[in-house]
Amino acid sequence: MGTPIRARSVVGRLAIVAFVAAAIAFWALPMLWLVTAPFNSHPGLDVSWPDWTLENFRKLSENPYAFSSLKNSVYLAVGTMLGVTAMAALAAYSLSRVRIPGRNTILYGLLLLSSIVTGTAAMVPIFQLMFALNLVDDRSGVILVLTGGLLPAAIFILKDFMDATPKSYEESARVFGATPLQVLRHVVLPIVRPGLATIAVWALVNVWSDFLTSYILLRDPTKLPAGVVMYTFYSEGGQANLPLISAFSLVYAAPVVALYLFVNRRYGFRFHGGIKS
Repeated sequence: MGTPIRARSVVGRLAIVAFVAAAIAFWALPMLWLVTAPFNSHPGLDVSWPDWTLENFRKLSENPYAFSSLKNSVYLAVGTMLGVTAMAALAAYSLSRVRIPGRNTILYGLLLLSSIVTGTAAMVPIFQLMFALNLVDDRSGVILVLTGGLLPAAIFILKDFMDATPKSYEESARVFGATPLQVLRHVVLPIVRPGLATIAVWALVNVWSDFLTSYILLRDPTKLPAGVVMYTFYSEGGQANLPLISAFSLVYAAPVVALYLFVNRRYGFRFHGGIKS
């Protein structure tokens, strides 16, 4: 009986290996296309060995909005990241420490509404609000809208980190005369650095990939971010300009990959807190 059991075990392991290999190939093929198609003079939708040319990047450099759109994306992403991180830290700390009637109901209600009423469903009233505030075709208006959309989830995530902060540390700081803002800055924030880093990276990546908000609120081509400019690489009939799209996709994805490598190298799984002396 040992031989049939061993045979079934080997077959089961081979099936698992085959499944894992298929899953890896499913996710790896788009990545292979991303790094090979930009260097192919005639890129297609299949993955093939390129003939190694920089002609696609030369054509991309001739586009007047391609590289300037990356600066716009950085402006929107960094502005939203700073706003979300700062306001989420203040709100999460307040909700964690101040006893407000119905606090949890308010928090869960904001999270639920932000999940149900997405940016697509709320875009008409958002556009009307931005128009009334004279913020249409203004990148500051886009930052405000994106910050408002990401803030409920950011507060919900960061509040858990705030709740885990020992209150005895704050009480010790207050004994030595620290103000509430000093306690937050020198005691709480160093401890919740993992949460702040999570919120910052999460907000930046979400804004970097945003399309709809910028597409509706911005009119000037010089203000459009990269996600919207890529849309212009399609003809009116929907025909994709693969040389430009492949080259721009690689340039567009490079900052996010660099951010991931930096965060992984800087923190990795070594997130830890600390208190400033």
